[in-house]
Amino acid sequence: MAEEDLIAEELEQQEEDQQLFEHYRFVVDKGQAPLRIDRYIVSKMEQTSRHRIQLALEAQYVRVGGRPVKANYKVKPGDVITIMLPYQRRGFEVHPEPIPLNIVYEDDDLLIVNKPAGMVVHPGFGHFSGTLINALAYHLGISQDVDAADERMGVLVHRIDKDTSGLLVVAKNELSQLKLAGQFFEHTIKRTYWALVWGNVASDSGTIEGNIGRDPSDRMRFKVFADGSAGKTAVTHYRVLERFGYTTLVECNLETGRTHQIRVHMNYIGHPLFNDDRYGGDRVLKGPIYAKYKQFIDNCFQIMPRQALHAKTLGFIHPGSRKEVFFDSDIPDDFSALLVKWRSYSTGRDILRSVQEEES
Repeated sequence: MAEEDLIAEELEQQEEDQQLFEHYRFVVDKGQAPLRIDRYIVSKMEQTSRHRIQLALEAQYVRVGGRPVKANYKVKPGDVITIMLPYQRRGFEVHPEPIPLNIVYEDDDLLIVNKPAGMVVHPGFGHFSGTLINALAYHLGISQDVDAADERMGVLVHRIDKDTSGLLVVAKNELSQLKLAGQFFEHTIKRTYWALVWGNVASDSGTIEGNIGRDPSDRMRFKVFADGSAGKTAVTHYRVLERFGYTTLVECNLETGRTHQIRVHMNYIGHPLFNDDRYGGDRVLKGPIYAKYKQFIDNCFQIMPRQALHAKTLGFIHPGSRKEVFFDSDIPDDFSALLVKWRSYSTGRDILRSVQEEES
């Protein structure tokens, strides 16, 4: 695989992890007199309002020596001040593009987008156009260069994979961005996904726990480190929605948001997502060896040529009204058609009963 293809694939798996990225760093001069940190930062960032700095302090994005401080902290000579934000600096120009968007909801503070499968969420090396951000730039009527100070672009405070469909929240101003990012960082956002997985999941509901980190043997994959020796804590709750014998439709609730979390966790318990080429779900894993069955699976793969995963619901505290809001989305046509096909197959052959008898 060419290096540019590796970079492109790396960008397709943009992390949902709410890790913090350093945007600014200041080292306090030796002769600096004691001064509130919010006032100090404003003196160094003249185009930034004090209110914005105070919001960042409230969200614990301002650190001194790596530790969050409050607005009344007084800087001292030699202090190393960093401003850490839950998204990477762009470092490139954003061009508006008239790409249709399925906007579920919009107000002055945020908008909710139902992202189609196949769309990359953020521009980067290998994907400078055709992304969700390019579409948002057009929708909001904004163009930004590399060093643009305009923060109205629409900040994505979380992401989903290129080939995963579903709901994303986009902040339209600095207050919304900080409030929403804080909720993601504290894992208080409520999110559910629908996934079709290989095999007949034994329990009607359950919880999967296990640190998730990059697979040292394959940089494009992630894996569970059950002993906690690497990776970050990850917790996925699931419940079975429908059984088809050789596959199962499950609803997954994310307690944490790690890269490929559902894909990795379901693979870890022996139930890879249907047609997930990165985690082995793109081949026949369950069912008979007959040619007709293999043809049925090939037809299913053609109907949904991606992993069977959809970000269905999203709930959070609205940054403006401070009221809890909840959004739901219909599963896309390819996923719906796939379920129809599995229902027809499993019902017509009473597959589920035979599988359950084998397991008992």
